[in-house]
Amino acid sequence: MTIRGLHHNAYRCRDSEQTRQFYEDFLGLPLAEAFEIKQTKSGRNTSVLHSFYRMADGSFLAFFEAPDMPFEFKQQHDFDLHIALEVDETTLHAMFAKGKAAGMDTRGISDHGFVRSIYFRDPNGYVVELTVKTPDHDASMERAKNAARAKLDNWQKTKRAA
Repeated sequence: MTIRGLHHNAYRCRDSEQTRQFYEDFLGLPLAEAFEIKQTKSGRNTSVLHSFYRMADGSFLAFFEAPDMPFEFKQQHDFDLHIALEVDETTLHAMFAKGKAAGMDTRGISDHGFVRSIYFRDPNGYVVELTVKTPDHDASMERAKNAARAKLDNWQKTKRAA
């Protein structure tokens, strides 16, 4: 079995139009499709809008607005959930300035060694990270060179009990 890539990642949204304004108008991801789901596969009547925003690689960010289904929206912490999108250096700086000029909560530029990132919060409380790879990125992410498995195994042995 070979997984070919990410088709879409889906999240709940409070309001489809507010979500569209952030992802299409602010970030520049075009709304590619939206359709209403009126009945679930199990036969339950519902009213859900499923919308998709296209990224340059052909994958999508997708959202469900489901007013009849309870969902706890909260300000997500970066460690709990965030959406990281790759950009180039020029775009990173332009979006940082655009976020500041729009009065948005804009954090960064943070140097993580293998990437440099800025952060926004979307209308649903999700943290959106725009990130540019550093010259060392590919080597840093090469499992044959970075001892990722040994690091994970060590973490499992030494982590604190929650």
